[in-house]
Amino acid sequence: MAARAEVTAPSVVGTASPTLPPRGGVRLRALVLMRWAAVGGQFFTASVVHWGLGFTLPLLPAGGTIALSALLNLAVSLGRPASARIDDREATIFLAFDVVQLAVLLYLTGGLINPFALLLLAPVAIGATVLSLLSNIALTLLTIVSIGVLGIVHQPLPWLGPAPNFPEIYQAGVWAGLTLTTLLITLYGWRLAEEGRQMSDALAAAQSALAQEQRMSSLGALAAAAAHELGTPLSTIAVVAKEMLREVEVDDPLREDVELLSSESERCRSILARLSVDPAGDFSEFYTLVPLPALIEAAAANYRSDNITITFEAGPIAEGAPTTAPIQVRSPEIMQGVGNIVQNAISFARREIHIATRWTTEWAEVEVSDDGPGFSEALLDELGTPFISTRQGEEGHMGLGVFIAKTLLERTGATVIFGNRRSAEGGAAVAVRWPNPVFKAT
Repeated sequence: MAARAEVTAPSVVGTASPTLPPRGGVRLRALVLMRWAAVGGQFFTASVVHWGLGFTLPLLPAGGTIALSALLNLAVSLGRPASARIDDREATIFLAFDVVQLAVLLYLTGGLINPFALLLLAPVAIGATVLSLLSNIALTLLTIVSIGVLGIVHQPLPWLGPAPNFPEIYQAGVWAGLTLTTLLITLYGWRLAEEGRQMSDALAAAQSALAQEQRMSSLGALAAAAAHELGTPLSTIAVVAKEMLREVEVDDPLREDVELLSSESERCRSILARLSVDPAGDFSEFYTLVPLPALIEAAAANYRSDNITITFEAGPIAEGAPTTAPIQVRSPEIMQGVGNIVQNAISFARREIHIATRWTTEWAEVEVSDDGPGFSEALLDELGTPFISTRQGEEGHMGLGVFIAKTLLERTGATVIFGNRRSAEGGAAVAVRWPNPVFKAT
């Protein structure tokens, strides 16, 4: 059986929104301002070279190329508000024009031996951070083709007297250097920017999962408050109903109604009693701090499956450790984080999941292990990062489940360790450890 990787995002993400919302594109204002800076720099450089240094430039074609860029910038800025965002295709066309415009200027002024040939890398660097992979490939290919053409065909470099004659090996080196730099900028720039975008999406999903758990916590608190507040008036109703039942004769027509009132009041009291004693649904003050094993059982309760057996084990594992379990704050982060780990284990277990809660005087730990295929050795180091899953894209799986669990649990001060069981049956094991446990006696 194939080894497994991290599997599911929580239900709030997986069912309500199978995919994250599309990214918002690039602000038009940012690209327009960068182009204005480029136009100003080109005009200043051409002026200094021609009139300041006395080099002869083809002013008409060079000035026309710079003016065309300025006119296009004006047309784009006047047609839309400054806060408008452009999509990936428009941004690609925007940057592709900049590459072509720079290539034309370099063709007129010496080609690759012009020291300003490095500016061809600027649109590529910008595109690597804002464009999709396919758009980056297209922009990179356009830039590489432009570099290749400039290495073969170009006007003489503006110079006082005869233009310098650079060896062909030097010109080939410049071409190779610019081409390789273009590829490296695209590769590393896009990869780093994509990881940043993925982390942002994953953190948004984690916040969504935590918000869902907090809403469930609020619902539990409301139920506990209702049970507490309704207890007294309901007891009064029950007492009055019993008094009426004693005073009404057996053959009285109202006897049946009074008996119904009494039985229904007892039913309401039993329902409220269940709300009051169920720690999985009660967030009253009495259950703010609960024993760690009970908290873990409550977190796993929502993910039980008819086909998978969940067994629990709890106890100290060091001499001198208290026999009573440590207490822990019943927080949404722990409930959602441990729940995600249990849900992940259920997805891959064959028959059984074992949840062991252990503690010493120095730490408390929960280990969730299963008898499934275990984690792939190649992916163990990647677990806990977003969008790592063997089932990403299938049935709403986004590869965020373990990332969300790890992120939420680390917010409570825990350390999450992923590994595999050391047994003949194999299987995965995820340990969550909190330092400095608190015991009730302390």
